Amino acid sequence: MTFPPYGVALYAAAGAAYAFLLLLLLLSKRASRTRAVLAAASAATAAWAAAGALGWSFGFGIGASLIELIGPGAWCVFLLHLLHRQAAGDLSSWRVLAGAGLLVAFAVLAFALPWDNPATAAMAGSLPSTLGEPAARLGLSIYGVLLTENLYRNTDPELRWRINMLAVGLGGVFVYGVVLYADALMFRRISPVLWAGQAIAMAMATPLLAVAAARNRDWSIDIHVSRTVVFHTTTLIASGIFLLALALTAEVFRVAGPGWGELAETTSMIAGITVIAILLVSASARSRLARILAEHFYSYRYDYRREWLKCIDILAAAPGHGGLQTRVIKAVAEIADSPAGVLWVRDLDGTAFRWAGSWNRPAIAASEPANGPFAALFRGGAAIVELDRLDGRPRWLGEVAQAWIAVPLAQQGRVIGFVVLARPRAPLKLDHETRDLLRIVACQAATHLAEQQYAQALDEARQLADYSKRFAFALHDMKNVAAQLAMIVQNAPLHQGVPEFHEDVLATVRAALERMNRALAALRAREPPSGDFIVPIALIQEEVAALRRRGVAIDLEHDEYSAAVAMDADSFRSVLTHLCENALEASPGSVTIRVRHEGLRIAIDISDKGAGMSPEFIRDKLFQPFASTKRDGFGIGTYQARELLRAAGGDLLVTSRPGSGTTMHILLPCVGRKAEPAALAASQVA
Repeated sequence: MTFPPYGVALYAAAGAAYAFLLLLLLLSKRASRTRAVLAAASAATAAWAAAGALGWSFGFGIGASLIELIGPGAWCVFLLHLLHRQAAGDLSSWRVLAGAGLLVAFAVLAFALPWDNPATAAMAGSLPSTLGEPAARLGLSIYGVLLTENLYRNTDPELRWRINMLAVGLGGVFVYGVVLYADALMFRRISPVLWAGQAIAMAMATPLLAVAAARNRDWSIDIHVSRTVVFHTTTLIASGIFLLALALTAEVFRVAGPGWGELAETTSMIAGITVIAILLVSASARSRLARILAEHFYSYRYDYRREWLKCIDILAAAPGHGGLQTRVIKAVAEIADSPAGVLWVRDLDGTAFRWAGSWNRPAIAASEPANGPFAALFRGGAAIVELDRLDGRPRWLGEVAQAWIAVPLAQQGRVIGFVVLARPRAPLKLDHETRDLLRIVACQAATHLAEQQYAQALDEARQLADYSKRFAFALHDMKNVAAQLAMIVQNAPLHQGVPEFHEDVLATVRAALERMNRALAALRAREPPSGDFIVPIALIQEEVAALRRRGVAIDLEHDEYSAAVAMDADSFRSVLTHLCENALEASPGSVTIRVRHEGLRIAIDISDKGAGMSPEFIRDKLFQPFASTKRDGFGIGTYQARELLRAAGGDLLVTSRPGSGTTMHILLPCVGRKAEPAALAASQVA
């Protein structure tokens, strides 16, 4: 017999696989006795495969038998170690199995020794010295099957998922050994094809052993392989198996009849292409395959890190990817691989859940009482409702095609909505793991929904507050207009025959009408007036001139400059009018306006010699809205003046002392300046 050339590559590949498994174990940060035994078995198998690649284990003899004990025999030792841990205090059955193992190992070595004829040592690679040697190796394989069966049978059924991959992998290796050595016992020689296939059986067990080690944390192996990589790797392996099956089928038919071979090959190729096309276009088929991999190759069904990141990406996506309601449905549906869903959200008064959005389902004009029997099934967000098990189904449920479950969206024990999901593409068992992950994602989705509701309520409150402020400002402006008209009425009996008075009255009434119309327009405006560029000194001079025409004494002092500010003219007039009227009421005939240009700002001081104000009043009352010391005042004027100035980038400051008068300081940023000493000197009013 000669060692098959392809056997070198197969045994070398098996050795590389177990060397990689050994590397994973050595890189683990945790240490345990089981890890040490597992690492030793992996190292022994890697050495066994290396000897097989060199042809040292092919055939019979003492050397080949020793190598055989190093490979499959090492895994028998590992199984005995696991059975010893499982046996705990009752070691009677374990001692029997261990003793049987020693007898088998002794038999393998004893029958391999050339007791009868030393010349047979040179023939160790071809024929066994006796029939006992292949029988002993067959016994070793049967012993491995017995250990695997004992481990699986004596493991708690709820914990068998931890060792089922180990049982499949090692069971396959030992069963293959039974076939190999039964054939050797029958024909007194080792089949080269079967011997090379032993390397394949060992290599195929490697990923199953790695999965088993990952499922048992006390074995201390950390395997974090992307599920996407596993999915595509499995697809490639399946494709390879398909190609092998295709070649085998074609060969069988070619032997049976030359005409059948080509037909079978063509048929298999078409069938394979069809299967691949179905996997590419069918989300349901991909979902089934992914679910099979997740349930049988991982400790947990879900990759929680990946699922959490996916949930965050969906919920935080740009509005172009759908409204928040649609994204909430998608985030919850993604966990169960559901293709559609419908969202209900609790209304503002909290009495009912109303339809808020649909994904791949039509809108529903229905509501569900917030305190009804269906909402009670959520138990404050702790329970997911399986709709197939409901005794009394809500009427709206008939409008949701293939309704499967209802997932509550809860915040701090209060359900703010729920998502009804359609049946998933592949059958899904609603176990504890799936329920927990659905509740986690639903809690995050509920947070986003609640934030949107709070933001909407805050925006509405801001709009109402803005409208209230504009209404108060408009009301105060109308009060000022009423004061001007009242002054005209008081002075009319004294100046009935004066033409200049009549002209001034007409101009004042026209200006008052325009001011009232602008105040009413401001109530309808959604945005504050955009600041125009005005020259404050010009408007101040107009106001002073108008007051003097009505017989009011007021002084104006200013420097030789003029500058523009970014402020609406009506807003500036409103500020100036209010502050001047307050000063005139405090000290009639003793009011002075001073205008200075300081660097990049303009300062306007309006001073009176009235009773003044205490620091406490300025701090607590002056700028508080709706707080007024006047019997007919609204308490909004000074507050309005400061708000208008701050909106233009300026401010309003106060200097006052009881008994020493008050000075209101208007500060506004300049947007330009130019010197006009001659023009200003001519118009200066002392």
